[in-house]
Amino acid sequence: MEGINYSQIIQAVLSNHSANDVANGTEVQLLFDAERHHYQVLNIGWKEQRRIYGVIIHVDIKDQKIWIQRDGTEIGIANELIAAGVPKEDIVLGFYAPYKRQFTDFAVG
Repeated sequence: MEGINYSQIIQAVLSNHSANDVANGTEVQLLFDAERHHYQVLNIGWKEQRRIYGVIIHVDIKDQKIWIQRDGTEIGIANELIAAGVPKEDIVLGFYAPYKRQFTDFAVG
């Protein structure tokens, strides 16, 4: 993590997911806690008299690694982080069980 500001990279990548879903009448909110290193993209609103509330993306920085806790995107946040210059060995796919992480190309934690 030396020389690379992961907080800024995460915020830039997640900001690309902030477009509101006008067709569904929902709002996409960005929640950035740069002091404690927690970052989320939420979908909030109403559709056909049903409340919509869900975490689309949840990323943390722990022990100088980027932990992807939730990834509800098609392209994959890990792929976007790699394209932004983050090495695979600094990304943990936290949504996988610890014993499965060893079989990925990413860090185990």
